[in-house]
Amino acid sequence: MSRWNPFPFVGQYDFDAQRVKTAWPQLHLCDLEPLPQSTPLLQAWALFHSGEFQKACQAGLKLGLAGLNVANKATCVYATYLEDNEATRQALFLESAQRAEHHISQEPGNFNAYYLHAYALGRYSQSISVAKALAQGLGNTIKTNLETVLKKQPKHVDAHIALGSFHAEVIDKVGSLIGAMAYGAHRETGLELLDQALKLHHAATAGMVEYARAMLMLDGEAMLAQANLLYQQATQTTPLDAHERLELELARTELAD
Repeated sequence: MSRWNPFPFVGQYDFDAQRVKTAWPQLHLCDLEPLPQSTPLLQAWALFHSGEFQKACQAGLKLGLAGLNVANKATCVYATYLEDNEATRQALFLESAQRAEHHISQEPGNFNAYYLHAYALGRYSQSISVAKALAQGLGNTIKTNLETVLKKQPKHVDAHIALGSFHAEVIDKVGSLIGAMAYGAHRETGLELLDQALKLHHAATAGMVEYARAMLMLDGEAMLAQANLLYQQATQTTPLDAHERLELELARTELAD
């Protein structure tokens, strides 16, 4: 494994196993990951929340099935926000998707295995172009997995965000008619899912950013003012950990653009 780029705000979010355990309900409000019962797994999550994404991935992989969610989440967050080589990004997303698919086969009740499989494939799809990914049949897999998560965990904020974004992305790329007929994608459903995410967690930075992106994809310039308001609100949140800090920095970039 080649060395990953460092988290640019190193030292600002220092977690150990005990601090992660204490803050778990706040840190995992959006993904509802169950509190680990083992110290090594808590330590792997501490590395993730501190921004040590490569170390978190490596620590998670050493723990077998129990560590796959932290390994895959660390990989996907790193690839999304910090990897600047497109081929490497795509490879990391595919690695995560393959691991998550194996995880689902071994633990079909693990709802975040489905979420991370969908998330990795979704980011991979954006990387190669959503239209190409739909042609490869990835769209239905992503949608089915996210719907599975919401059946198991109706208050899963991240799944609401990802599925809402999926509806918007599909319609943006293939149009409302084909989107509805071929992929079950609907404008109103996408916006409702994103709205529900913010009702479940009003300070979800990722929810604000993706809601704004969806508005612009679906309605363009007509929604620019509302989208910018969401970006602005996202920049005013207080990050709890390294992941949320990266989401905040993305909101700042989008607002500046």
